[in-house]
Amino acid sequence: MKRIYFLLFLAGIVSVANQSEACTRVVYKGPHNTVLTARSMDWKTEIDANLWVFPRGISRDGQVGPLSVKWTSRYGSVIASAWDIATADGMNEKGLVANVLWLAESEYPRFDPQGGKQGLAISLWAQYMLDNFATVKEAVGYMKNEPFLVVSDYIPGTDKFTTLHLSLSDADGDNAIFEYINGKLVIHHDPTYIVMTNSPIFEKQLALDEYWKGIPGTVMLPGTNRAADRFVRASYYIHAIPQTDDVRTSIASVFSVIRNCSVPFGISSETEPNISSTRWRSVADHKNQIYFFETVLTPSTFWVDLKGFDLSEKKGKIMKLDLSNFATYNGVVNASFKPSKPFVFLGI
Repeated sequence: MKRIYFLLFLAGIVSVANQSEACTRVVYKGPHNTVLTARSMDWKTEIDANLWVFPRGISRDGQVGPLSVKWTSRYGSVIASAWDIATADGMNEKGLVANVLWLAESEYPRFDPQGGKQGLAISLWAQYMLDNFATVKEAVGYMKNEPFLVVSDYIPGTDKFTTLHLSLSDADGDNAIFEYINGKLVIHHDPTYIVMTNSPIFEKQLALDEYWKGIPGTVMLPGTNRAADRFVRASYYIHAIPQTDDVRTSIASVFSVIRNCSVPFGISSETEPNISSTRWRSVADHKNQIYFFETVLTPSTFWVDLKGFDLSEKKGKIMKLDLSNFATYNGVVNASFKPSKPFVFLGI
């Protein structure tokens, strides 16, 4: 009887997962402090991305008016932008990685522009973490008392309200998931939290993972593009690939996992919006500070050596790698970055 109830619970998870856009995030931990974080970005339409390198010392504010959080970046970072209005993904010079994924169940607290609580536009959520923290533990310790509110709004030109959750991973292999559920910030913090997809909320993703641990992956794995199925496959394969500190092998293995959880290009479903084409993928090497990237419309994988940039406050420059017009790169691309004016984060 308990098994029947659990299967009904899983069916409910799948139903909820069908209501969201799709992405997958997974963390690999190998010998000798090898930590790699991979993610896919899935969306029904083209999501224009460019890569940016930000030095230390950039002054920012939360873009929500007079009560905006204000800060100066403590750490340099390499990031992937979304439409050059938000940071979707990235890694800072201390090896902290931030990823934002869609979560339909997100419900943010009400922000009062005339109130007493500071705010941060959701477009800056990941960048705030990269600018200010070196480790997951440090970020969790600061955020647990909710020093500010994350403020969301509609995606420009659409009727889709932005609902995201945020994952952090660091060079020590620590992990945390930040979600706003029923208007409250919920933080899941544990080194074992290495897989995250979209719906359901992370608490239910953990229950899903526990159930599938009892079913050998060599016997059966769910094969659809739904968020719950992608979670199961990512969780199984990230533990099944070789444990090695050989960078070439580990990077190739992790890319194979995130590709396995991707949605083939050109596939989408109006009735199942979680089935959306994968647009790009990234793999961040925390220890060596190398950020790998590939888009589905170009034929190669390329990478950024963050240590090869001057990230100092006085001499460091804001740099951009333009990925528009099907720009194709190969290998290390540091030399292809150009000094650029920063993009403007979308405010409220």
